[in-house]
Amino acid sequence: MAGGLTAEGDAGPVRRGVGARLLVAALECLAAERERWALWLPVGTGAGVALYFGLHAEPPLWLGPGAVVGCLPLLWLVRRRLAPVVLLLGLLSVALGFAAAQLHSVAAMAPMLTRELGPVQVTGRVLAIERQPTGTRLMIGEPMVERLAPEATPERVRLHLPAKVTPPEAGTVVRLRAMLHPPAAPAEPGAFDLQRRAYFEGFGAVGFVMGAPVAQEAPPPDGWRRVTVAFERARAAIAERVRAVVSDSAEASVTAALLNGDAAAIPGPMMDAFRDSGLAHLLSISGLHVGIAAGIVFWVVRALLALVPWVALRWPIKKIAALAGILSAILYTLLVGAPLPTLRSVLMTGLVMGAVIADRSPISMRLVAFAGIVTVLYDPEGMLGPSFQMSFAAVVALIAAFERFTPWAVRRRDMGWLGKGAMALGGIAFSSVVATVATTPYGLYHFQQVAFYGVLSNMVAIPITTVWIMPFSLLSYLLLPFGLEGPAVTAMSWGVRLVIETAERTAALPGATAFLPAMPDAAIAAVTLGGLWLAIWTGRWRWLGLVALAGGLLAPAVAPRPDILVSEDGKLMAVRGAEGILSLSTASDGRVANTWRRRDGMEKPEEKAVQDVWPLAGVSLDGRLRCDALGCLYRAQGKTVALLRQPDALPEDCAVADAVVTATPSRGCRAPLVIDRWQLRREGAHTLTLSDKGIRVESVRGWRGDRPWTMGGRTMGGRTAAGKLTDGRTGAR
Repeated sequence: MAGGLTAEGDAGPVRRGVGARLLVAALECLAAERERWALWLPVGTGAGVALYFGLHAEPPLWLGPGAVVGCLPLLWLVRRRLAPVVLLLGLLSVALGFAAAQLHSVAAMAPMLTRELGPVQVTGRVLAIERQPTGTRLMIGEPMVERLAPEATPERVRLHLPAKVTPPEAGTVVRLRAMLHPPAAPAEPGAFDLQRRAYFEGFGAVGFVMGAPVAQEAPPPDGWRRVTVAFERARAAIAERVRAVVSDSAEASVTAALLNGDAAAIPGPMMDAFRDSGLAHLLSISGLHVGIAAGIVFWVVRALLALVPWVALRWPIKKIAALAGILSAILYTLLVGAPLPTLRSVLMTGLVMGAVIADRSPISMRLVAFAGIVTVLYDPEGMLGPSFQMSFAAVVALIAAFERFTPWAVRRRDMGWLGKGAMALGGIAFSSVVATVATTPYGLYHFQQVAFYGVLSNMVAIPITTVWIMPFSLLSYLLLPFGLEGPAVTAMSWGVRLVIETAERTAALPGATAFLPAMPDAAIAAVTLGGLWLAIWTGRWRWLGLVALAGGLLAPAVAPRPDILVSEDGKLMAVRGAEGILSLSTASDGRVANTWRRRDGMEKPEEKAVQDVWPLAGVSLDGRLRCDALGCLYRAQGKTVALLRQPDALPEDCAVADAVVTATPSRGCRAPLVIDRWQLRREGAHTLTLSDKGIRVESVRGWRGDRPWTMGGRTMGGRTAAGKLTDGRTGAR
């Protein structure tokens, strides 16, 4: 006994000593990176935004602003002590993000349709027009809707106009008949939330137009709306001019998208080719386009001013050119509709050009940090989308790589033209690799897709875009007001054709893409924190970020997918076979079915519409599913789930099944777990995961909670049940 005590006593200090040494080493590393501490402030702001959107019930309105105000006097009190100041600044950044998201949500509050309505007469002003291969999408502002009270009328509605109907001009007040319904809820817990996006974009109903819109007499728009309508009309005019010059419709749609920012008109197969080849980012006006445009204007203005000796000797032509670059970036952004990644790019471009004006280094992680804070505060909800995440991931990774490899870039000055050319090509290849690696996790998270040849395709397409397409696009802008844009647009389309061929040839290569199961939220959070740890710190301890990166990237391979999925109306269900493949209750290529397939990692989900469908009667090949005319019984993990087609099966199935799923009222079913019409209406789409411990049930409402953008969040608060377990025997839920 004495020996045992001695060993325990000896071991205790050793363990404490190891912990103490690790803590001291971490503090030393942290102290050595003091100049980089500020780069974590935008991370804190983003964490505050994520915390707000992760809540299941709306917090009190005073919470976020109160936390910000509360941190300020505390900062003043401890201003002479470094550690408390750093801690409070971190808390302040989190509180600032939380408050911004909270106030942004309050500012966006507007009515949303809660049920299908129509056909009804809708009268309103056309604010935006988005041309699509199958028709036109109209955004109608300040609508008056028949049979809908003014206080219940959304501020905007988004309607689809058939291709055979000529769309009205932006700014026109129109009267039309339409079918309206609420924006779609997520197809399963964790899937894309159109209702949240619609809430923050300001439209509370979607639908389709029946017949042709009729123009109404009305005064023209005023104020800022007049400006936005003018740019909307300019975008439409650009598309018409391009179509008049470029005969190939697909080529014309891509050329127009690069000029006016509207990529919705690009045909589906071509969009697939761009996605599969890793070139989809070229169709979304973002940092690449804004940076190239501003850079071209900068060098052209500087070169023209340098041609005049009197001006070059007396004026700061470099700073004048930088100012011209800023103005061109702003005008370009207004012309393409100011999407979030473009706003971020304009801010970054303005900071870079501002650094040139102030004689400071134009490439700095601090500039990215400042742009990140401003962008997140401007549109907190946009931080959750792929545009923000992928664009910032690429920029942060590229600047981090630039900081690491600056000495190699300096050597270029001493090389000949052959060496400089090789370095330039190597730089393009290296940049493509870095940007592709940095954005791949977010492509997996949002689209469950990875393009393996993205580096190859970008090495071809980006130089074409930089040295050919963008210069001719700027020339086209200059000539458009005079009607002389034809030759410039034609020359631009030649470059577009090369990029299209690059996308199509790359997408056709064997194994060009892979589809993987959906990545959990915790996994993408781990990837983000690991990547930031790797990019922000400069010491050896930065390599610890690889642990979080690896864990997050491996998560889709080990994260369980549900065994049963049920749509919001209960009309579509899916079960997982013994080999892990989903089969649907009926053939479908709709939004819900394709979302399920894509999040399951199924290759080309839109091509699986008629495959893997339940038998009308009989047993599936793996024996898990047994069907007849009234419904099916699914057996796995020792559990039986009844999936009803007809309500006549209720009495028998409720007596033998551990769970019953039906699109009709359950009418007193005594099964341990029942999901019926009323449950689906309240909770939305459901997933069931079977195990020997029970049946885990998740619902859309349980995942989202009751928030302002959810139907339930407008009438009730508090957290709803999610992730419930029922043992299938006792009936406990």
